[in-house]
Amino acid sequence: MARSKPVSVALLAFCQVAALALWFSASAVVPSLIREHRLTAAEAPLFTSLVQIGFVVGTLSSAALGLADRLDPRRFFMAATLIAAAANASILLVGPGSAVVYLARLLTGVCMAGVYPIGMKLVAGWADGDLGMLVAILVGALTLGSASPHLMSALGGAGWRFTIAASTASALIAAAAINFVPLGPRHARSSAFAPAQILLAFRSRALRLANLGYLGHMWELYAMWTWIGALLAASFAVRSAGWDPNVLAQFTTFVVMGVGGLIGCLAGGWIADRFGRTALTMGAMAASGTCALVVGFLFGAPPLLLGGLCFIWGVTIVADSAQFSASVTELSPPGLVGTMLTAQTCAGFTLTLVTIHLLPVVASVIGWRFAFAPLAIGPYLGVWAMARLRASPEAVKLAGGRR
Repeated sequence: MARSKPVSVALLAFCQVAALALWFSASAVVPSLIREHRLTAAEAPLFTSLVQIGFVVGTLSSAALGLADRLDPRRFFMAATLIAAAANASILLVGPGSAVVYLARLLTGVCMAGVYPIGMKLVAGWADGDLGMLVAILVGALTLGSASPHLMSALGGAGWRFTIAASTASALIAAAAINFVPLGPRHARSSAFAPAQILLAFRSRALRLANLGYLGHMWELYAMWTWIGALLAASFAVRSAGWDPNVLAQFTTFVVMGVGGLIGCLAGGWIADRFGRTALTMGAMAASGTCALVVGFLFGAPPLLLGGLCFIWGVTIVADSAQFSASVTELSPPGLVGTMLTAQTCAGFTLTLVTIHLLPVVASVIGWRFAFAPLAIGPYLGVWAMARLRASPEAVKLAGGRR
């Protein structure tokens, strides 16, 4: 069994990547499903939004029941991944046109609450003054795992079945491998979930500002991840220089989300730990919000130019992700960290439902060229919130005094 910190964290990150392929497994093949099964504009976003709803339900249920403390976190991770893999595989049996598929996506989201947060708990057991970077590594694993179905889809061609089967197999590997991840020397019980104290997340000025920054970030993130492939495919269909626009769009989406996101998380964790959490989050949100405004002006431009801007967007849009969780951890009363993180996560993922469903409606009215511009509202408001937090006395608690 792996014992050293680097090997243990690397193995945990691998398990996160492999298991989280299930999050966007069906979303990545929505273009194929639309062509083959004639999904409507209202049905297509459900392949992602139901996972978001399930994740919120699963997170609240897990926190209320204390499952992360009652169960060995590795066994919890394994069981959740196996159930999610079975739900994902069921799509192959019933077909995307069945109502069972939507139930499967909801169940997948519920089970992801036993994967992503549990991974965070496991990696925290290895933290020694480097919590920001370790959390960034796990968020990087989330982005790479979420992006991997786009690579699977590109490699598998137009057929959606390959992506569903490959993501299921990936999750099964994760369910086995997690058992070889040892608990870190600082592994401890999670902070108790105290529903009666949940409003502190918005009563405390410092926590309120940190959460507003996070909500601004989430307003943009999952809508971009869900629909950037559609924007690229539509643009490449106009000007793809002889390449299959759908395959090129899938490869580009993987690079934008996966490679760009991984670079952004690692760079963001390094910068935040050394120069401050508010400094990093403000810079990242200002850059990603600007990308949201500008990307439409490159619709129909050469793929390299549009893909290059989207890659910058992919880096900046997740560079701050881990730092909001780290900020809330540092700003919360020690006995309420679990509750504050649960409140933050649930509020953020609930908000994503708005933009995931709103964006295709906007696109149908004004076209893909300007559909992403409203996403800039969130990060720009987030910059304002984090600037206010930076100026507050409580900011000295962040990153060892590095605001």
